[in-house]
Amino acid sequence: MTSTEPTTARARSADAAGDDSIVGKLSTLDRYLAVWILLAMAAGLGLGRLIPGMNDTLAKIEIGGISLPIALGLLVMMYPVLAKVRYDRLDRVTGDKKLMISSLVVNWIVGPAVMFALAWIFLPDLPEYRTGLIIVGLARCIAMVVIWNDLACGDREAAAVLVALNSVFQVVAFGLLGWFYLDLLPRWTNLGDGRGLDVSVGHIALNVVVFLGVPLLAGFLTRRIGEQKLGRADYEAKFLPRIGPWALYGLLFTIVVLFALQGRTITSQPLDVARIALPLLVYFAVMFFGTFLLGKGLGLAYDRTATLAFTAAGNNFELAIAVAIATFGVTSGQALSGVVGPLIEVPVLVALVYVSLAWRRGFTAGQPGS
Repeated sequence: MTSTEPTTARARSADAAGDDSIVGKLSTLDRYLAVWILLAMAAGLGLGRLIPGMNDTLAKIEIGGISLPIALGLLVMMYPVLAKVRYDRLDRVTGDKKLMISSLVVNWIVGPAVMFALAWIFLPDLPEYRTGLIIVGLARCIAMVVIWNDLACGDREAAAVLVALNSVFQVVAFGLLGWFYLDLLPRWTNLGDGRGLDVSVGHIALNVVVFLGVPLLAGFLTRRIGEQKLGRADYEAKFLPRIGPWALYGLLFTIVVLFALQGRTITSQPLDVARIALPLLVYFAVMFFGTFLLGKGLGLAYDRTATLAFTAAGNNFELAIAVAIATFGVTSGQALSGVVGPLIEVPVLVALVYVSLAWRRGFTAGQPGS
């Protein structure tokens, strides 16, 4: 997080203090996070538009199809959050069958189906954009969700387990689901041209290792060694607050780079961006609110309900963009859909963080995580 006192502790002390506003307990940096993110998006779009060749230069800094600037930003962003995870508590999460099964069903059955339906409803006349949106729906979130979850005072341990679970299924299921939704199902229903995806399991596995495996290992080792050297109390009270702000710095850097890469494309096609944005807005609303209500209906505590909702609503836009470019080309409509994904997702999920915190009062006061 972004201040010397962990945000989760601040937010969870708000009810005890009798404060009517949980958000009011956040630090200045946290409270105006939406402003910083919008400024970062504007800066990225402006740089990509104003500096000739900048997007081409950034695009060339990659290894194995993975952008090194974006990878660096995501690693810096995720590391502080994953260093906060209590890895000795993970067995409590894996034992929660309702949470685990709900996450798998919502992420790998409901999510892709919802995006497929919305893509056809809103973009029946634009097959390239429609295919791009379907690819976004197939790429389940394994990176940035840890930030949204932490800001919303979700369960860090549950988030670590669910993104790890998503990463395993991403390697196994992404190609299969791509074939089903972009080849088999369109041919069955006479809806499309039956063109599938050209994506290797190795590329997806590399994506998972870079965007989840490296920061997860770094966070685990930091927690393990830090507690041995400093003791748990000093590790959490002194060390974590020092590295906490880097999560925000990494997030803002990632956003600037991401939008600088595609700034000219986005700003030169505003009407197309608007057409793609509408189904994305509906998708994020359906997935977040539907899953939040599901978690509450299942009797999950607030922190795990929030984690379930954010992991369901987020998408792995890094993978979606990479697959769209590799399969259809950098100037394709499919690639543009992938790029518009984070343009809409980032501000929407920031707004949903505040919605989630406000809804926290709807959980029983004595309930764990409330």
